[in-house]
Amino acid sequence: MTKLDATLQMFKDLTDANGIPGNERAPREVMKKYIAPYADEVETDNLGSLIAKKVGDENGPKIMVAGHLDEVGFMVTRIDDKGFVFFQTVGGWWSQVMLAQRVTITTRKGEEIIGVIGSKPPHILPADVRNKVVDIKSMFVDIGAASKEEAMEWGVRPGDMITPYFEFNVMKNEKHLLAKAWDNRIGCAIAIDVLKALKDEKHPNIVYGVGNVQEEIGLRGAKTSTFKVQPDIGFSVDVGVAGDTPGVTPKESTSKMGAGPQIVVYDASMVSHTGLREFVLDVAEEAGIPYQFEAMAGGGTDAGSIHITANGVPSLAIGVATRYIHSHAGILHRDDYDNAVKLIVEVIKRLDRDTVNKITFE
Repeated sequence: MTKLDATLQMFKDLTDANGIPGNERAPREVMKKYIAPYADEVETDNLGSLIAKKVGDENGPKIMVAGHLDEVGFMVTRIDDKGFVFFQTVGGWWSQVMLAQRVTITTRKGEEIIGVIGSKPPHILPADVRNKVVDIKSMFVDIGAASKEEAMEWGVRPGDMITPYFEFNVMKNEKHLLAKAWDNRIGCAIAIDVLKALKDEKHPNIVYGVGNVQEEIGLRGAKTSTFKVQPDIGFSVDVGVAGDTPGVTPKESTSKMGAGPQIVVYDASMVSHTGLREFVLDVAEEAGIPYQFEAMAGGGTDAGSIHITANGVPSLAIGVATRYIHSHAGILHRDDYDNAVKLIVEVIKRLDRDTVNKITFE
């Protein structure tokens, strides 16, 4: 395996951690470990979102850079008499990426039990049913238990978290990084490295690096964290669709891995703030940082909640083009990560009070 540098080790620690919406403790602890050395203070709100504060100018505007801690997964809902575990999806899943995939059930005591998602075998299905997509309601997790009692003796209970079983990998092309939960531990990593890059830099504002909870079930954690921070400017950093795989047309997506961070002009949760978007684009041009545009008719980011908190927050979503999101394994490009961090740092250095007022009110 490729020797991991400090950034790759952070990626591994963040993505290997298991945390579905409402159960983000493990990734929150990882993010806290990495961001605390660069923050003046770190706290959480009452839902569990992590908020790290770094003061440049204590009288300057508040700038929020938010990823989200949660990943799409499942929750145990019942165990049948034979010990098979039935589940509810938590976050958006496409049934075709689920069957025969390994998963981890995390018990209340923290024990991790490996299972596999199963369904009725195709060999016994009628021909007209065999070629149809299996309904998620017909799937279950096989953990090797012989009975309901045995599964419960192992600590499995309704409400337990189920997550994809997958380990971080650097691919043969070492710029290509393969992992579960890029959505959205990559945003958490960006927030960490933005604060790290500003450690010894002067900046005319107060920066908040945030790891929100419960994004995948309705952008919920961003509502409470934004209310607590009361930012003047908000950035959501998340994954976006990479349209560079076979079969994707330019009509559907023009984004490519390695072509720079995505400036999201529109999605189902928010129309990007014109003044902030144009300011970011001007900074990217001035600093020679590559970027690409993205518009998504479906889906959204935490910016969808950030921008309508209190009396409104000018906001922008910045994405990292990622293949196979909302599955067991995604792929993204390290250069896009590096350039996203660089772009946000350059933007923050220029966001003084007068500039923020101009963005907001003109």
